[in-house]
Amino acid sequence: MNKDIISKKIVKNIIKTIFAIFFHKNIKNIEFIDKEFERIESKRADIVILADEEIYHIEIQSAYDSKMPLRMLRYYTDIKFSYNYPVNQAVIYLGKGNLKHSLKDKHIKYDFRLIDMKKIDCELFLSQDDPSAVVLAILCDFKNKNVKNIVKYIIEKLYDLSENEFKNYLVMLEEFSKVRNLNKVVKEEEMYFFEKIKLEDLPSYEIGIEKGIEKGIEKGRRQEQEKGVVALFKYVKDIGIVAKEFDLSEKEVKTILDKGNI
Repeated sequence: MNKDIISKKIVKNIIKTIFAIFFHKNIKNIEFIDKEFERIESKRADIVILADEEIYHIEIQSAYDSKMPLRMLRYYTDIKFSYNYPVNQAVIYLGKGNLKHSLKDKHIKYDFRLIDMKKIDCELFLSQDDPSAVVLAILCDFKNKNVKNIVKYIIEKLYDLSENEFKNYLVMLEEFSKVRNLNKVVKEEEMYFFEKIKLEDLPSYEIGIEKGIEKGIEKGRRQEQEKGVVALFKYVKDIGIVAKEFDLSEKEVKTILDKGNI
């Protein structure tokens, strides 16, 4: 999952939601610890934060790994060597099967908190009036409900709850949906949703291209093409790429952008 494209503000909000729901703990101040813990090979912990005088290490694991307890133990010792704070660990598991969360050897007994998202009813998150909770519902158990209806509901509720951060939450939704192979459904429902609002609010590069080509080039409607040009430029910031995608000259693209005060 490409967490680098998601703002730290959104990540912090989601972390706070996870702690509130699963740990029943309200965390106010979060400090990210951007540190690479190295041993024989380079390994980077997903999320390491300092909050309320304690270290919280959270791994987001998308595939089964029989050595996960050993990996987590290595992270634990490396973190303890670096910081003199209590260390709390959790794995948010998104994959198939049952992930082991403990290690027992002759002289060692170790475990960590395991949050297996596929076993959690999506209603736990859908019922929240918090976009950081609602976006997590895409990872949970839909309980045999219609997938498209659930995705549609998530998108509409995200818009109602987070108009100012809507695009950022949709980026997060798209990233999470890839884990469950629901990215195609999410993109389709996004396109249906954006039929009702401004094209300029499109959240992703792909939709900007698709809408511009569909309504601009194929239907020959100049106004829609211009909207597609503007939408794509906002994401790629490159006149050359936009010109190539819409089969226009760079001068024509610049004229459209100037017209839209971009």
